[in-house]
Amino acid sequence: MDTKLKGDIAEQAAILHALQRGWGVLKPIGDRLPYDLVFDIEGTFIKIQVKYAWLHEPSGNYVVDNRRTKTNRRLMLRAAYKPSDFDFALVYIEKLDLFYIFPVDVFISYGSEIHLVETEKRQRQPRSAQYRQAWELISQAIGKENCVFSPEQFGETGF
Repeated sequence: MDTKLKGDIAEQAAILHALQRGWGVLKPIGDRLPYDLVFDIEGTFIKIQVKYAWLHEPSGNYVVDNRRTKTNRRLMLRAAYKPSDFDFALVYIEKLDLFYIFPVDVFISYGSEIHLVETEKRQRQPRSAQYRQAWELISQAIGKENCVFSPEQFGETGF
């Protein structure tokens, strides 16, 4: 399975989970933006970056790259995300059908990779554990200044 297909699977899973919560979902045309989806929650738009985590066999951890990847036919460029690129990163583990929901500042604070521990082999919880299935973080962000925008801010009321 190639990385584009894995990304599509993760995006569709995110859409399903958002719709099950009663949220609207908008999908940008193309893939040139630093976010993959927009959730419309009570009239507030939240930019979402979706990532697919893969299993790192030697450690038993799931891993996700937290950098932006741009490719053309000959070159693959990786760059760090900026805090303004999106509001939340949703990291999908397909085998377990679960998401880690990271606020953008937390997501970009990691190095180039985030390791997600899904085994009980550790004595203490990893830092990422608090973001496992933490959908409430998105709901709690409504009305805070770090959210994208509401349509009223752009003169779209009355349409």
